[in-house]
Amino acid sequence: MSLPTPAIVAQHAVRPLPRWALILLCAAYMLPGFWGRAPWKSADIAAFGYMQAIAENRTSWWAPTLAGLPPETEGLLPYWLGAWALRIAPESWSAEWVVRWPFLGLLALTLCATWYGVYHLARAPSAQPVAFAFGGEAPPTDYARTMADSALLALIACLGLAQLSHETTSYLSQLAFVALAFYGAAVLPQSALRGLIALSAGLPGIVLSGAPTVGLLVGLGALWMAALAPRRWTVMSCMLGLLIACAALGWSGQLFAWRTVLPGGSEGKDWESLLRLLVWFGWPAWPLALWTLWRWRTQLGAPAQYPHIALPLWFTLVGLGATLTTLPADRALLLGLPSMAALAAFALPTLRRSVAALIDWFTLLFFSVSAITIWVIWVAMQTGVPAKPAANVAKLAPGFEPQFSGVALGVALAATMAWCALVWWRAARDRAVLWKSLVLPASGATLGWLLLLTLWLPLLDFARSYQPQMQAIGALLAPQSGCVHPIGLSRSQIAAIEYHLDRTVMTPTPDADCPWALADRNLWQQMLQTDRTPVAANWSQIAVVPRPTDKTDHIVVLRRVSPR
Repeated sequence: MSLPTPAIVAQHAVRPLPRWALILLCAAYMLPGFWGRAPWKSADIAAFGYMQAIAENRTSWWAPTLAGLPPETEGLLPYWLGAWALRIAPESWSAEWVVRWPFLGLLALTLCATWYGVYHLARAPSAQPVAFAFGGEAPPTDYARTMADSALLALIACLGLAQLSHETTSYLSQLAFVALAFYGAAVLPQSALRGLIALSAGLPGIVLSGAPTVGLLVGLGALWMAALAPRRWTVMSCMLGLLIACAALGWSGQLFAWRTVLPGGSEGKDWESLLRLLVWFGWPAWPLALWTLWRWRTQLGAPAQYPHIALPLWFTLVGLGATLTTLPADRALLLGLPSMAALAAFALPTLRRSVAALIDWFTLLFFSVSAITIWVIWVAMQTGVPAKPAANVAKLAPGFEPQFSGVALGVALAATMAWCALVWWRAARDRAVLWKSLVLPASGATLGWLLLLTLWLPLLDFARSYQPQMQAIGALLAPQSGCVHPIGLSRSQIAAIEYHLDRTVMTPTPDADCPWALADRNLWQQMLQTDRTPVAANWSQIAVVPRPTDKTDHIVVLRRVSPR
């Protein structure tokens, strides 16, 4: 006789994860990256530049530009969020910190929506474990809470989430609203009102963040869930109207664009790089998600009876489809992580003890070695010992001067000691609770991210920001030189000039006659080699300033020598 569900869970296996520990873990994961760092290249500082320009009324709220260049990604909502934060915050506060407030809230929304979405999916009768003949099986509420905790841990453990979820870009906005739509779809069968409210915010949020096709596709999954809700015809009508409104919103805002890039094409997307991305980006959620699909394979043929598998699978497939057909692939795959983590959670009731032990030992070794490496290189930067890591840092980041922070050191030491205590707790006791297999991956990912953003923060700012290059350029410009003209510069470079140098970047017009220009080196050399660019004769080259950690990023500083 086949079981109706492969999940066999006893009551003692759903003991609650302490709330204080889960909240502390989430805080330790969220705050580093939003506090204390400079804007990084490329998407992070480019988005910040548009937000600052909008807040200062230097460009339109509805069609923002930087030196005449529109954003690379459609969707105005993320830029509005940052601009609104700058408008309401005191001027004395750091601008790069202020614009991160709403995005910190979006990351918190992602984590909360994922937790509650899985909680409601696990409350479904078909998701519950097998009932024992003499009792003792996991209570429905406790089981659902454990599944939600496990999904949240799996999401935090995903290696690809860390950096992209801490940038002030439209991709974090898309992630948060996809997670909110996931929650809305999951809760529809239990509370149509709450589900429709969440979807009414989530789906338009996805569209206004620049992913209208993704919004409509995940909306189709929500429409299917509406068929399982009480008074389904009314709920389905509301959902259909919401989808039509989202399509009209995307069409009126000209957000739909055909940018399909298939693997193996001329745009550089190839199967090998995609495979590497899929392997590391969603680790360790994707192996557990595949295990879920295998163990629940007999239930896949009845999606209406098992929405706790069918709904996360649909959202994951939408994210994978976007990854395979759009650029950049990693930022598209980001949208599938919450649902992938949901699938991973439902693997835990079916895991063998040997598999769980293998996950624990691999995680322990990987993150412990990573933490030791971070500490050794930090010590080498501060003392010069060991000599080889110090020499490698000097070679890769020429001109970098190590900085010491007692606060950063204290936070890093506390996090490392907490990791050691967690490892001791996990190794000393044979815990039967389901979430035990994901505590070490989530805590290890948090430890690595926190150590990088404390001990290595000066090095990362030096390597990933434009600040060193802009400081060198600023030393060459006259103190009262006013505006500068860009020649072939990217959006991120223009934003860096306006932020770090506090100079207005203006495209050449009859009314704009700037004494200085900054040019991309490759384009400037091409202009000098052709007679069809007489504008090159108006400028004298002063210097070529490289970005210390990028051999291909050089900016030519030019001074005007003749009137236009």
